[in-house]
Amino acid sequence: MSEVSTAAMSRSVPGARVAPLEQIRARFPALERVHEGKAVAYFDGPGGTQVPKSVVDAMRDYLLHHNANTDWAYPTSAETDALIAASRVALADFLNADASEIAFGNNMTTLTFHLARSLGAAWGPGDEIVITDLDHHANIAPWRRLEQERGVTIKRVGVDLERGQLDWESLKSALGTRTKLLAIGAASNALGTINDVTRAARLAHDVGATVFVDAVHYAPHELVDVRAIDCDFLACSPYKFYGPHTGVLFGKKERIEALDVPRLDPAHNNSPDRLETGTLNHEGMVGAAAAVDFFASLATGATRRKRLETAFAGLHSRGQELVQRLWSGLSVIKGVTMYGPTPDQPRTPTVSFTMRGKASIDIARHLATRAVFVSNGDFYAATIVDLLGHAADGLLRVGCACYTSADEVERLIAAVAELQGR
Repeated sequence: MSEVSTAAMSRSVPGARVAPLEQIRARFPALERVHEGKAVAYFDGPGGTQVPKSVVDAMRDYLLHHNANTDWAYPTSAETDALIAASRVALADFLNADASEIAFGNNMTTLTFHLARSLGAAWGPGDEIVITDLDHHANIAPWRRLEQERGVTIKRVGVDLERGQLDWESLKSALGTRTKLLAIGAASNALGTINDVTRAARLAHDVGATVFVDAVHYAPHELVDVRAIDCDFLACSPYKFYGPHTGVLFGKKERIEALDVPRLDPAHNNSPDRLETGTLNHEGMVGAAAAVDFFASLATGATRRKRLETAFAGLHSRGQELVQRLWSGLSVIKGVTMYGPTPDQPRTPTVSFTMRGKASIDIARHLATRAVFVSNGDFYAATIVDLLGHAADGLLRVGCACYTSADEVERLIAAVAELQGR
């Protein structure tokens, strides 16, 4: 098992018990949807999960009863301040950080561009940034922009295409005394690969580089521990883990306070406020905290972090069973080619494949007629999809979430099998 599996994730919790699947499913009104006479099975979670009622209720309550701007001397403003502070604490528990290290923004991409501009203000020709071919372009384009604006050099880390995993020798050779930043994804949203970001961070820090981790696809499936990873910055997206459309950025407090951030002079200049521009999405922040509390409510424990550890351990076990069945069931269908690590390797319960003679969009449309909702294309992980030879048509991607059932997995496999020979 890789280092990230032990040091940066909470997979092994002795006796971990998580809420029964039927109780979890009952909390998601979207699962009541019927299409073509069948209950919808949502396998589109890697692009955005469904939302439990408790998250919507928290956002609704804020907008109806506490809505105000911040820092003023009347009750709803004070209540807004308190809810924002509580949201920072919740996300800090989720990432094993401190509330002073949690910034919110419109989405992960916007936050990453903002961070890149701030870090890049001190860089120029001769400085190097290391990116990987496995990453979502939200962790590529912001750093590529600095190539244009600041004259830095971009170095790419390759991928073992057969195994769907990073080429570690390529990573080691890319890092050097000129490296200012390693930008690496904790998990691939296209292939489900989990990267050993703890090991990668150590290698980067050994040459004096800053480490930025994209945890958008990782955070819904493995409990993040920024202290164990020892990254300098990490971003995630609550809408990928049962929350609203907003973004979260962790940064070590001393690193946030040292940033040359674009900001308004009258705005707060402390960490993390100095990373946040303009009036924020208050209801989104409240909803993000409610998503964390949804996870925590699935298990018992003395603290929210302990409940999260137990919940994620139990959900990981269920997810492994589902992805093993997905992999074995799809791989025997005539014409299907699977991509990414096999289920015995560190991975999320997200599987991508192609089918000979079938366009990915046609497969997705066929599955939709069976009330199985999936995503297709490059998922903004265009580099790896191109390297796999599918830039024109993309891949068919199916992802399991906390509400996915074994019956739904069987429905998906059966629906794909209907296409063989057609």
